[in-house]
Amino acid sequence: ELGQPQHYAIDAMAGAVFEWGLSNNGSLAIEAQVGAAAVWGEAEHFYGLVHKDDHAKHEEHEEEEHEGEEHAEEEHEHEKHAHSHSDGAPYRRTDLKGYLQVRYEPTEQLALSATWKPYYVTEDEGDDIEGLKNEIGAKVIWALGDGDVNLGLGDGLTDMLDGVFLSVEHRQGWESDGVWMGNYTDPRVGVGFKVGSDEINIVLQGGPRFYTPGSYSGLSQRTDFAGEVEISVPVGDATLFVHWQPTYSPEDAPGWGEGWQHHVGTGVMFTL
Repeated sequence: ELGQPQHYAIDAMAGAVFEWGLSNNGSLAIEAQVGAAAVWGEAEHFYGLVHKDDHAKHEEHEEEEHEGEEHAEEEHEHEKHAHSHSDGAPYRRTDLKGYLQVRYEPTEQLALSATWKPYYVTEDEGDDIEGLKNEIGAKVIWALGDGDVNLGLGDGLTDMLDGVFLSVEHRQGWESDGVWMGNYTDPRVGVGFKVGSDEINIVLQGGPRFYTPGSYSGLSQRTDFAGEVEISVPVGDATLFVHWQPTYSPEDAPGWGEGWQHHVGTGVMFTL
């Protein structure tokens, strides 16, 4: 009924990283990026955005079923709106986005970070509203080993424990009209390792996602599953990467629905 809203984008961003060494092999780093996003379909949005307009029309459609012709007209409008989400993802516009992170590593095993992700929608279109979206987050990573695992240089599966880490991340998001979209907390178990002399880096992680939707949605707190697979390959001064972030929601809630949501990304990062 709600179609399949889709988002595709090509981001071109430039940034800088400033890092200071501390005692005990620790460090303090500040990273900033800014750039443009060519958008197809819907704009990038905070996790769990509920298409409440579709749900409202569906409720109205059910309540007026007995009114014959009027009901038929509203059904037609509902179908048009739902169909607009599933027609594919035509090119829309170019938005602006940024990234700012402060990362503190008191030791090689512990890292704490705070992140701000502003995103500016450049014009009203469909469900997108012109204005500044905001997402903020904080994360703690604790490495259980030294992280130096290379399966191509003699390390075996028993050495994988050196690449195991635990993390907890919390994020909150606001739409461009100022509406609070909700928050989620991800406790995760992960493992990172390298393969071969080319040092192909692979990171696998996953765990529950404790998600609280904003009050605008009328939905209650739920627990989803979230994971990530990331592969990166250094090529000279560049790094090629690809990642897949699947999430699963077990509740068939109005405006959201049971099932999988996928984010797939790939790109290249140049170091000057």
